Amino acid sequence: MKKHRIYTMAFSSVYPHYVKKAEKKGRTKQDVDQIIAWLTGYNAKELEALLNNETDFESFFEEAPLLNPNRYLIKGVICGIRVEEIEEPLMQEIRYLDKLVDELAKGKKMEKILRTP
Repeated sequence: MKKHRIYTMAFSSVYPHYVKKAEKKGRTKQDVDQIIAWLTGYNAKELEALLNNETDFESFFEEAPLLNPNRYLIKGVICGIRVEEIEEPLMQEIRYLDKLVDELAKGKKMEKILRTP
């Protein structure tokens, strides 16, 4: 079966769009990085290396130091699809990140974005 195009896309090609979306709404690159760290466990140095190495989305999530166990608390619609109903695990991880960045851009408080049970 052929992989979805996003899986082989470099994370570094999408990351600037996440930052731009956040900055257009008065948020910062650091806010985006905090979300990524919460979701994946990557620290700033590791994230920078991933961006420089043009790591693809599949590797980005497969090699994540610690996928946050609370990420399953992320609910809602992104691109017309409920993230909690996505069956493909990698696509769900990507959409979790999309949803968090979307919430950031909509002005949601960081305490609400970074879910806790």
